[in-house]
Amino acid sequence: MSLEENLRRVQDRHEELSALLSSGNVDPQKFQDMSKEYAELNPVVEAIEALQSTRDDLIGAAEMLADSSDDPDMREMAEAEILDLKKKLPQLEQNVQIMLLPKDEADERSAILEVRAGTGGEEAALFAANLLRMYQRFAEDNGWKFELIDFSETGIGGYKEAVANISGRGVFAKLKFESGVHRVQRVPETESGGRIHTSAATVAVLPEAQDVDIQVRMEDLRIDTYRAQGAGGQHVNTTDSAVRIVHLPSGIVVQCQDGRSQHKNKDKAMSTLRTKLYDHQRQELDRERAASRKGQVGSGDRSERIRTYNYPQGRVTDHRINLTLHKLDRILEGDLDELLEALISEDQARRLADLGG
Repeated sequence: MSLEENLRRVQDRHEELSALLSSGNVDPQKFQDMSKEYAELNPVVEAIEALQSTRDDLIGAAEMLADSSDDPDMREMAEAEILDLKKKLPQLEQNVQIMLLPKDEADERSAILEVRAGTGGEEAALFAANLLRMYQRFAEDNGWKFELIDFSETGIGGYKEAVANISGRGVFAKLKFESGVHRVQRVPETESGGRIHTSAATVAVLPEAQDVDIQVRMEDLRIDTYRAQGAGGQHVNTTDSAVRIVHLPSGIVVQCQDGRSQHKNKDKAMSTLRTKLYDHQRQELDRERAASRKGQVGSGDRSERIRTYNYPQGRVTDHRINLTLHKLDRILEGDLDELLEALISEDQARRLADLGG
């Protein structure tokens, strides 16, 4: 389907929804879905109208130029307007094309964040804690809810692993390119010789599953309870409130020790399990599309080294898009917007190129 056909299709659907919603004859069960679709199409239609208006202005300016042979001032004005409009058109067309790209159904969802220490021992665990705090601050800046679900601490403030739920609109869309191996280069506090060490942590961002996505049979589960642990190995309480769930068919294990209520911990663990099973399905689909998506920013390969945080030079480098930013301190404080916007833009450019080729 050509771009023009796509534009017409979107406008026709927008007009159809507008008429239906204002008619009062919509099935109440369909009204909410139609209202959501209409709201999502509004900015797309506005972008299309801006594009068409600029095209019309260009035609008008060209006609003015053709009629201005005897008027130098009008000719100069028409030429300047044509030049200005021609500069605007490519960006307007690209804006519309980006809006028309197929949407990832998971983009608007909340997400489960997993951070695990990799190679590097205690230093890797400390770096994992740095990353977890970075995402927590980014979540807070975006008005999202950040909730630590499960963790395994080291004695000096590091995390062997930590799992958090980040709730809010569009969480997965912003964080989905964070999955992969994050590498750090710095002098550990325990290093007396001042030598730079390299260690790593692995990040996984999973779109939160909804009940309609994954149905879990209770007979496929083994549920254990145990006593929650706090910092330094201290008991959070004296009851077996922490919950571990094993999904026997897949071998996936999830656990939650966030709260004092065993019931609430079980609910959170079940939500995490559904998310992991949903992610497994998405990963299978991604592998099927691997040939066409090879090298893309959003490949989702969690064994891939994606970023290096270099403390001595105060820089962060994202290897997928060859972007280096010299603001390490700000990034670790949650200032991720420039990085994430560059990754999203690169993904959109590749997808547009795929459509064109």
